[in-house]
Amino acid sequence: MNQLTQQVLDGHTRAIARAISYVENNHPEKENLIDSLYAHGGNAVVWGLTGPPGSGKSSLLNLILRKERDKGKKIAVVAVDPSSPFSGGAVLGDRLRMQKHAVDPGVFIRSMASRGHLGGVSGAAGDVIKILDAAGFDLIIIETIGVGQTEIDIVEMADIVLLVLVPGLGDEIQALKAGVMEIGDVFIVNKSDRDDAAKVRAEIEYVLHMKTPSELDVPNPVVMTSALENRGIDDLLVQIEQYLAAISQNGLLEQKRKQRIARELKIIISAKVRGRVYRQLKLDERIQNWADAAYNKEVKPYTFINRKLEDLFK
Repeated sequence: MNQLTQQVLDGHTRAIARAISYVENNHPEKENLIDSLYAHGGNAVVWGLTGPPGSGKSSLLNLILRKERDKGKKIAVVAVDPSSPFSGGAVLGDRLRMQKHAVDPGVFIRSMASRGHLGGVSGAAGDVIKILDAAGFDLIIIETIGVGQTEIDIVEMADIVLLVLVPGLGDEIQALKAGVMEIGDVFIVNKSDRDDAAKVRAEIEYVLHMKTPSELDVPNPVVMTSALENRGIDDLLVQIEQYLAAISQNGLLEQKRKQRIARELKIIISAKVRGRVYRQLKLDERIQNWADAAYNKEVKPYTFINRKLEDLFK
C-alpha cells in the first residue's frame, strides 16, 4: 500500500487507475489508501459539468480541455456514465468521448458507472476526487450523465457547477422550473448559433432574477457558446475564473468545501453503522423470514424492527 500511495503521489498513470479501481470495487485496502492520500489533497479545483442530454457537454469539454492545457494545467476528467444493466460498468467509454486527449500525458480521463445513483454521480466519485487531487491535478472535471433534475448530487462534490442548456429541445421552460437551475453557478447556452438561443438566455436570466438572494451571493454568469463553431470558450473560461475568485474572496468556496466534508463524514458514518447493524442482526440470513412474518400479518413492521434494534443496542 505504501508503494501504491507513493506512485499515486508521483502521478503515475497506472497507479492512479489502479487506485481508482480499488475505490470502485470497494477493495479491502480502499480506506487505508484514501487516508494515506488525504493529507496531500486540497489543491485541485473541482468543476462539475452537467445539463440535459444533447446539450453538447462532451464537445464543449473537448474545447475546454484544449484551452486549459495550453495554460499548462494538469487536468483529470471523471465522466460518469449510465451503468450497463448487465455488467454494472460504464456503457460509454472515455475513448469514444474524448479521443483527441487520450495520448496527452497531462490529461487523465476515466469513465465511471453511475451504478444506479439517481444523482448522476457514482457513490465512489468523492474518493476518486481525493485520489486525483493527491496525484497533483490542477483541475478535476466531473461530467455527469445529464438526466435533468436528478443531477443535484454534483453540487455536493464540485467547487463550481457549469450547467449547459441549449435551445431547441422543446422543454427549456420545464427544465428551468424543475429545480435544475438551483444547482448551477455558471450557465452556458451552448449551440448559440441557433436563432432561439437569445430567448433561452433571457429565460435563464429571468429565473436567476427570481432567486432568493443571500449575503454571500455572487452574480451567476450566463455565457453564450457554440462548440460546433468554437465560439465563446475564451469568454466562458474568463467568467469561470472571475466567479471562482469572487466566491473564494467572500468565503463561499471555503464554506462549500467544509459542507462537502461534513456530508462525506455523514455518509461514512451511515455506511459503517448500517454495515455493523446488518452484521449484528444477521440480516442476510433472517430478512426473508421477517418479511414472511410481516406478509402474514404476524408482526407489525415498525414495532418489530424497533424491538430488534432495542435488543441490539442493549
